Amino acid sequence: MDEPVGARPGAGPRSILFMCGMNAIRSPMAEALAKARLPAGTYVASAGVRRGDRDPFVDVVLDEVGLTVGRHQPHTLEDLEDDYFDLIVTLAPEAHHAALELTRTDAVEVIYWPTPDPTVATGGTREQILGHYRDVREHLDRLIVGRLTPKATLDGSQAG
Repeated sequence: MDEPVGARPGAGPRSILFMCGMNAIRSPMAEALAKARLPAGTYVASAGVRRGDRDPFVDVVLDEVGLTVGRHQPHTLEDLEDDYFDLIVTLAPEAHHAALELTRTDAVEVIYWPTPDPTVATGGTREQILGHYRDVREHLDRLIVGRLTPKATLDGSQAG
């Protein structure tokens, strides 16, 4: 496998920002998953292009895998305490365009992981809605493990 994006030799990026439209679903979910999967010294944050409202379905599908977003409240880039990242992972087209504009003069790598918005999927029952959120959770987890973890295998053990 190629070295992860933004990697130091044998390791992944030191700081990662996940961005989506409103920091309500995809980016906080990716933040929680990355914090659980990446080495302890990796700084992980999330932000949105604009402020949204906390989505309770995110809490449900993360709780199913033993994770939480804690007291996370959606916020924007302007709300971040740190503004330098080795890598920005965008999860929605508007976030990708905003990140490219923001980093135009910086040496920050920006990658785009197209990730569906579960709120626009059809299906009206609670279980169908949760199914769409689970799909997003699993999609993000596969990408984090496959592209950001240092020499990881899909079961989470270290290859070597």
